[in-house]
Amino acid sequence: MTIMENPLVGTDLGLTGLSGVPHADGPQKAKDYTSDQEVRWCPGCGDYVILATVRGFLADLGLRRENLMFVSGIGCSSRFPYYLEAYGIHSIHGRAPAIATGLAVTRPDLSVWVVTGDGDALSIGGNHLIHALRRNVNMTILLFNNRIYGLTKGQYSPTSEPGKVTKSTPMGSVDHPFNTLSVALGAEATFAARALDSDRAGLTEVLRAAAEHRGTSFVEILQDCPIFNDGSFDMLRKENAESHLIRLHHGEPIRFGADGEFAVVRQGFGMRVVCADTVAESEIVVHDAYAEDPEYAYALSRLSEQDLSHVVTGIFRSVSRPTYDDGVRAQLETAAERKPVREDSLQHLLTGRETWTVS
Repeated sequence: MTIMENPLVGTDLGLTGLSGVPHADGPQKAKDYTSDQEVRWCPGCGDYVILATVRGFLADLGLRRENLMFVSGIGCSSRFPYYLEAYGIHSIHGRAPAIATGLAVTRPDLSVWVVTGDGDALSIGGNHLIHALRRNVNMTILLFNNRIYGLTKGQYSPTSEPGKVTKSTPMGSVDHPFNTLSVALGAEATFAARALDSDRAGLTEVLRAAAEHRGTSFVEILQDCPIFNDGSFDMLRKENAESHLIRLHHGEPIRFGADGEFAVVRQGFGMRVVCADTVAESEIVVHDAYAEDPEYAYALSRLSEQDLSHVVTGIFRSVSRPTYDDGVRAQLETAAERKPVREDSLQHLLTGRETWTVS
């Protein structure tokens, strides 16, 4: 196969998501990544917790602030770039992944992040989202999911549960919602994870892995909208929450519950939850985040139910595949080597064969 036939020649699968991104000269603190802008979200919004976690995580990551780029679309979550002392773009509704793709291709020295919401990413932006995942562009996508349109005052969203009563569905939504992780894995995301806003340790763990992954990292963050969808994830925060949260850890059997009394086993092509004492230890699924076949992670994503009886968090999948931006840069380098730029290139362009004389 020649170089022209394979656009991915020249890509290095040994790179990480942060390869080529400069680090700060010394230790950093969360305040170093805090802008002078007043944070303006509704009191009690889960975005505050996520912002605080990201600031602390960026300090631990220690990247130069001028080499961080946060791109957002439209929605409450899309205010995020204003509140970080880094570069950012508050862009167009649903189009943040497209803008981030351009940045990732042309600036390999940047750590590129997309901040979006369930409406912004999965409704008007659904097309851009799945193609960014399919192409495996080196960026990290944070999707804040509160299962409602908050900025436009409480309409149902693509992740709202069936029967949801809102201003736009006064008799209850008849839509079937997206399972966000299933969407990402269906688009063959090379990194897919979920975290809960109030689980700072779990969110930080996922963010670090996402940043270091080379390719498109997709992270869904479940968060509350106290104004239009208050308490939507309370079942995952209050008493008996451990009976509903399934936390994934690579290489460990998937058990959950206060005393590990529940477990996940295979059932046909999928998986199901059982009481751990009713099955042999060998039947309990051992989590493999590095499984090349996306069907395994997809089956895990189907365990999450709209009624929150079971919600899986952690890293579902993390695999290596050539990235779109590495491939594009490799092609440009190859083209430049084959046809060096002429000193009179502009004049040649103007007077070459691709011109016409109109009389």
